[in-house]
Parts: sequence; C-alpha cells; structure tokens
Amino acid sequence: GKRPTAPDLPPSDRSNPSVRIEQGREQMSRKRHTPEQIIRKLREAEVELAKGQTTGDVARKLGITEQTYYRWRKEYGGLRLDQAKRLKELEKENARLKKLLAEQALDNAILKEVGSGNF
Repeated sequence: GKRPTAPDLPPSDRSNPSVRIEQGREQMSRKRHTPEQIIRKLREAEVELAKGQTTGDVARKLGITEQTYYRWRKEYGGLRLDQAKRLKELEKENARLKKLLAEQALDNAILKEVGSGNF
C-alpha cells in the first residue's frame, strides 16, 4: 500500500526512511537492492508464481511491495546479471555527465553576464 504522508512536515522529512513505526503499525523500511539481489528475487518470484502463488504473496515472501516487484520486472525483466550491472553503471555515468553539463552551462552563463557588463 501507500505510505501516509504528513502534510505538516517539510517535504524533506515526509519520506524519512528512518521512521519505522507510525500509529503502532510497523512500516517496511526502504532498502536499496543491488542488481544481483533484484535479479535473484525476480527469479525466485518466477518460480513461486509458476507454482500458482499470487503476486501479493510472492512479494510479501520476498520482503518487497507488489509495486516494487512490477517496477523491477519492467526494468530488469529480461536482463542477465552482467547486463543489469552495465545498465546501472551507464545510468550512474549518465547522471554524472548531465550534472557536469548543467554546471558548464551555468559557468558559461555567468561568464557571459560578466563579459557583457551587466554585473
């Protein structure tokens, strides 16, 4: 299910994963899984689903939400382990390059301002 948000808190505190118990209910903690763990869990899920288990039961057994299961299946579904690792590496590198590009554009804009005397 959906985690209730607290509108009276600033946005940065809404999704604080360190808050585990809310109104006496235990909450699932947010945990980053490695590509290896994800692919292993997806394979395990396939086996359980083939045995006739429901997606909800399988997700609970794996300690993830159904939403996470479907997201992982969409992202990692047909990938081998080495492909999944490479995908993650490329996504990380892409984010780094986008950040560099944004910083470069900002530097250029500042230099342009200084150069035109509108400082």
